Amino acid sequence: MQPPLLMVPQQNAPEAMAPAPAYYAHAPAQATVELGDLGRILLRRRFLILAVTALLTALTLVYAMLTPALYSSTAQIIIDPQDLQVVTNDVNPSRISPDGGITQVESQVSVAQSNGVLLRAIKATNLTENPDFNGQGGLGGWLGMLFGSDDGDRMAQTLDSLRRRLAVKRDDKVLVLNIIITAKSADLAAELANAIAQAYLDDQAEARSKAAADASDAISARLEDQRKRVEQAANAVETYKAEHNMVMAAGNLVSDQELTDLNTQLTAAQTRTAQLKAQVDQLRRQGSAPDATSEAMRSPVIASLRAQEATLVDQISQFGTALGPRHPSMISAQQQLSDLRKLISRELGRLVAAAETDYQRALANQKELEAKVASLKGKSLDTDQASVRLRELQRDLDAVRTVYANYLQRAQETREQTNVNSTNARIISQAMPALKKSWPPKGLLIFGAIFGGLALGVGMALIAEYLSPTVLSANQMQSAIEAPVLGVLPGRGRRRFGRAGGVVQKTDAVAGLALQRIAAATRRPPDWPLVPSILVASPPEDKAQRSRVAWQLANAAAARGRRVLFIDINAGKGQKDPQPGVLDVLRGEYPLEAVSRYAPGSSVALIGRGRPTAVFQEAQALYFAHRMLAEANHSFELVVVDGGALADDLNVLPLVAMADEILLVARLNATPMRDVASTSEAVSVMGRLPTGAMLVDEAA
Repeated sequence: MQPPLLMVPQQNAPEAMAPAPAYYAHAPAQATVELGDLGRILLRRRFLILAVTALLTALTLVYAMLTPALYSSTAQIIIDPQDLQVVTNDVNPSRISPDGGITQVESQVSVAQSNGVLLRAIKATNLTENPDFNGQGGLGGWLGMLFGSDDGDRMAQTLDSLRRRLAVKRDDKVLVLNIIITAKSADLAAELANAIAQAYLDDQAEARSKAAADASDAISARLEDQRKRVEQAANAVETYKAEHNMVMAAGNLVSDQELTDLNTQLTAAQTRTAQLKAQVDQLRRQGSAPDATSEAMRSPVIASLRAQEATLVDQISQFGTALGPRHPSMISAQQQLSDLRKLISRELGRLVAAAETDYQRALANQKELEAKVASLKGKSLDTDQASVRLRELQRDLDAVRTVYANYLQRAQETREQTNVNSTNARIISQAMPALKKSWPPKGLLIFGAIFGGLALGVGMALIAEYLSPTVLSANQMQSAIEAPVLGVLPGRGRRRFGRAGGVVQKTDAVAGLALQRIAAATRRPPDWPLVPSILVASPPEDKAQRSRVAWQLANAAAARGRRVLFIDINAGKGQKDPQPGVLDVLRGEYPLEAVSRYAPGSSVALIGRGRPTAVFQEAQALYFAHRMLAEANHSFELVVVDGGALADDLNVLPLVAMADEILLVARLNATPMRDVASTSEAVSVMGRLPTGAMLVDEAA
């Protein structure tokens, strides 16, 4: 009687009761591609990279051999941001921008490539007759003969061809323009470069001359208007003067000058009157002694009389001592002294009368001047009111005269500038015929093709990897199946000479470490009746690696003294008369001891696929699989199953359900991720999940 399904291991599995294995505690890596995996991607797709590089290099060589040689010539022009100052008020002002003139020179790059400059150069070199530029050579010539062309089309074609072969550049941090021409002839390239440089200078000179001529014409057109305005303003001033009887002399009104003169005279008269009045007052205050005044002291007559008086007084004194008071000489001298003193008194009286007369005359003159000033002031009030408007008219006249004078001077200056070349540029280096061709640079092209091909090949390799990703690292595999990678086995196809033993030792070490991790993570009750089992699966294309990993695990366990049963689900598959195997056991036709056998020279027992003669039911197969593992528990300590490609063989379902560990095998940088996902999905469909993975690095 078959036991119920509740007795099968997946229902009472130790994993359901025990905590998760230790290596489950590590969260799976989120990155799909690591930096170190790029080298493996490029190494695996090296043939694509080398093919792309070789193809691009070959195409470059063909291009370099078939392309006609081209020559480049350069003419240099220096541009001074500070213009040549011909006159003070130049039409082209000399100003330097804050950036030192860099912007100004940059704008000249476009000017040098303008149609005006290029057309000048084309005419100077008769370039429209050159077949390389006018479109009459090569394919353009045949098209022109077929459809016809006129001179206008030829000029346009020449201009377009010249523009394509022209390059105008400014060197860094300098104010120099490099005019570069590329042509099939070195002499023609130099000639065109020099012609364009000269055409640029001529264009600049003509532009400046035209600007000055236009400015002169514009100013001259305004001169007549300005002259009429001056005439109108002057007539307005003179008419206003005539209407208000305002006579001007030396730029001022006559009435104002007369009033000023009268004020001056009045001031002088007032001063004179004050002086004379002070003199008269002094004379009046002296009274009986007018001879003590300053006027008496300054009078020569009084001075002469005083001298005579002193002489007579001296004589009388001498006569009084010598002759006595009654001597005739004494009496005569005293009579002369009396007469002399009377003369002095009359002269002093005359001085007082003269002072009085001068004072009265000065006072009368002052009053007369005051009357005139008062009269002129009345008239001046009316004149001042009229002068307000006159001064306004005069200011208008002065303003329009100034503008007219400036216009006249500016017109003369700009007229002279039309005949003076004030261009601030000059040619500092004439173009010379090139000694070496500038295109194609074969060495540079090949160098660029090689590196460009490598870059393109790498890009295509990465794109191909993105479109069809493979297993690149343990972290990526771990993230894909959500289970740990127990180890990475080195491949057998790429051993270095003398290193075979080292590879074998490393393989055994990795397999042994994987077994230890499985044993450490497994939680089984002590009395569990089933033997521990490991099922190894892989995508179909990794059959050889899967078989190797399964057999390596079995050998590693046997090498450590454990009795191992190895079930190869693919052994005998496709044979006409296969030996009984695991399928026969799962159908209950043979016991385990009848189909197992030991490999020669090995402690590992082997079981093949067996005979697929009949289809067994799932429940029946699960029962016999359970019984098989229970029987194996008496003779073996570990069962390793090479489960093949699970997605292609449903007969493995009972073994998948009974296995303690399910390991997926994949090749680094070879197994597509979609195949890994398909295998993991097949395990899930069978009711289990992968518990780990083993990777094979064939490049190691």
